[in-house]
Amino acid sequence: MSLPQPAALLDKMTRDLQNLTAQEQNEVVMIGIHTGGAWVAQQLHQRLNIENELGSLDISFYRDDFTQKGLHPQIKSSTLGDIEGKTVILVDDVIMSGRTIRAAMNELFDYGRPNKIILACLLDTGRRELPIQADVVGETIALTQEQRIKLSGPEPLALSIATIAKQGSPA
Repeated sequence: MSLPQPAALLDKMTRDLQNLTAQEQNEVVMIGIHTGGAWVAQQLHQRLNIENELGSLDISFYRDDFTQKGLHPQIKSSTLGDIEGKTVILVDDVIMSGRTIRAAMNELFDYGRPNKIILACLLDTGRRELPIQADVVGETIALTQEQRIKLSGPEPLALSIATIAKQGSPA
């Protein structure tokens, strides 16, 4: 399977976000989810010329599998400014189950109450476990159950497919 080029996906996302925010009455803030979402947000933030500082979230403590997986060895702190009453563009690299986005929104509301959240994702695999959909998507792709998308970066951004071993299969 050939994957799309991140630059083309970012071009599409930039146009779509410009259209969505053109009539926005509230101040716009962009926040990326560590790590890949923060890289994508950095690119979009520059392209959209958003005046507010780019924020980032590390959702490690908000994940619903935290008690099963424990802490990720490279936890980063979340950094975001005032989001109260603002339009937040929440950015992630890949939306799959929806659980990462749920965790990110839980953390956002601990910082304040945005007026609106616009979800933007580079890729959508369409494999939801929760009823969460992105407002802006670079592209939707189909993967097998064993495949995952890997985004490397931050400069340049590159996409690849990783294959995970089936449960119960030798590694």
